[in-house]
Amino acid sequence: MMKRTAAAALFLMLSVSAFAQTLPVPTSIQEAYAKGTRSKSGKPGPAYWQNIASYQLKANFNPLSRELKGQAEIVYVNNSPDTLKQLWFKLYPNLYQKGGNVKTKIALKDLGPGVELSSVQVNGKAIAQDELQIAGTNMHTNIAALAPGQSLKLKMDYQYVLNKGSHMRTGQVNDSAHFVAYFFPRIAVYDDIDGWNKYPYTGEEEFYNDFCNFKAEITVPKDYVVWATGDLLNPKAVFRKEIAGRLGRAEETDEVLDVITATDLQQKQVTSTKAFNTYIFEAKNVTDFVFATSNHYLWKSSSLIVDSLTKRRIRVDAAFNPIHKDYHEVIDFTRKTVYLMSHVFPKWPFPYAHETVFDGLDQMEYPMMVNDNPVEKRADAITLTVHEVFHTLFPFYMGTNETKYGWMDEGWATLGEWLLAPMIDTSLVDDYGVESTAISSGTKNDVPIVTLTPDLKGVGTFTNSYPKPGMGYLFVKDYLGDELFIKALHHYMKTWQGKHPMPFDFFYCMNEASGKNLDWFWKRWFFEDGITDMAIKAVVKTAAGYQVTIANKSSKPLPIDLNLEYADGSSAQLHRSIGVWEKGDPAIDIDLPTLKTLKRVVLGSVHVPDKDKSDNTFKVK
Repeated sequence: MMKRTAAAALFLMLSVSAFAQTLPVPTSIQEAYAKGTRSKSGKPGPAYWQNIASYQLKANFNPLSRELKGQAEIVYVNNSPDTLKQLWFKLYPNLYQKGGNVKTKIALKDLGPGVELSSVQVNGKAIAQDELQIAGTNMHTNIAALAPGQSLKLKMDYQYVLNKGSHMRTGQVNDSAHFVAYFFPRIAVYDDIDGWNKYPYTGEEEFYNDFCNFKAEITVPKDYVVWATGDLLNPKAVFRKEIAGRLGRAEETDEVLDVITATDLQQKQVTSTKAFNTYIFEAKNVTDFVFATSNHYLWKSSSLIVDSLTKRRIRVDAAFNPIHKDYHEVIDFTRKTVYLMSHVFPKWPFPYAHETVFDGLDQMEYPMMVNDNPVEKRADAITLTVHEVFHTLFPFYMGTNETKYGWMDEGWATLGEWLLAPMIDTSLVDDYGVESTAISSGTKNDVPIVTLTPDLKGVGTFTNSYPKPGMGYLFVKDYLGDELFIKALHHYMKTWQGKHPMPFDFFYCMNEASGKNLDWFWKRWFFEDGITDMAIKAVVKTAAGYQVTIANKSSKPLPIDLNLEYADGSSAQLHRSIGVWEKGDPAIDIDLPTLKTLKRVVLGSVHVPDKDKSDNTFKVK
């Protein structure tokens, strides 16, 4: 039982209006409401739209020279109400272009000419080189007016050299293994909030892409295997009969199979005997397409049912260098992650036909693909696998704008890591980022979570994207209870999957589906700054037992977890959700009815940041 102190009641009378404020909706979102593209319920408005493209990609990749020669044929549909007179593109490999605009340090030896476009055609008409305005990873050109509802056809021939060093989400892994991402020119997002997405890729902020359809032909030399986004359409044409057979069996069994073994590699009995093999993949309604290739990687594969109603089964893969011992278990971690995502949290059937974790040099996610570095500790391999695979839902199933709101996907992946990793290994306690959040709270770079990602500095680039939003989601889950939280989250996912939700769409979807106005929490946790700190102010004996007074030394709502130690050696735990701070009380009293003698009270738990722990222990006299 809880009751407010007199001071708390007075404080409430003076400040109730402040805590009742609605969320500060920016002008761009208010304009979207007025235009009908979005709504205050969190749902897309009746006039919501998004553009789409279909890509036919051909890439000839030389692993020795790292040269990629490509062709992209694109059909782009303008579903917006606007007549487009320009097209904006992303040339992500220009991160490694000499003189480019990058924040991330790239060695001088790894810089080169970037993407070289030999031919660009729009509706069959050549675009002159001087009409292509290229600035780092952004490119734009004028076009004949593209009216609403109309489409155009693009054809682009290009080439670039994949980076050997300064591996930033893509590049050479070793002499004969490469992870190749962002390898084709793509049309930037044109949306109802900002128009063209003109944020340059600087190596730090991540991505924002439209949902598109891809058909890709990847050509590599004999003995090189290609893993990629999408379904492989021609396994029998590129693999030896036995390899193709194993892959087919893996798609039908819970057992982990060795699709490519050390013996297969040693005997060079993996791919077709042709000098070059072309792997053909297809992926529909996804935000990106990537591939990876190697001639010396093992391949473990299995499958599992992700939808109990339809019995739909998906395949999981691990492709890795056999010298990396941790990777021999990654297939198990991936399989368990996909199972837990589908059946435990967030109880959403894995949406794609496969998921491949590739042994690379980064910790980065893509649709149906993950590029993960090897690690020394088993616990790190688990948490890393969970985190990156969880990204399948955010930002790929839910097409969030990572260039502006990194927290809308990284926070969810962090929460997934906290919740699911200990289910894979019960000895594991994952407190990723909690202490960093506590220590840095209230400091210079501790800004509100909704601060645009490019504007974050110092420790805020980490805490604002990962642990702070993860805690926000976790605390609301605790407050609503698992059943109601899942109901609200599913409403958000059903409403916005395959679309581009913005922060307010998420906040208001959760409010509507939960039946609770959570603006009091969203505002204080996501829109305001301040320290995260609580304290035990007093423990006093009462006629019924004890009364514990907990002070919140900031405006941040935090769950309360007390460990109660009694004189007879026994202990008990008490928990209160963020709901105790809903009215903005600076302190609350918690009554503990007990006949036992209380010896000590300790405040705190794994995922609750507390800057000053010196006042978290109270010895009862």
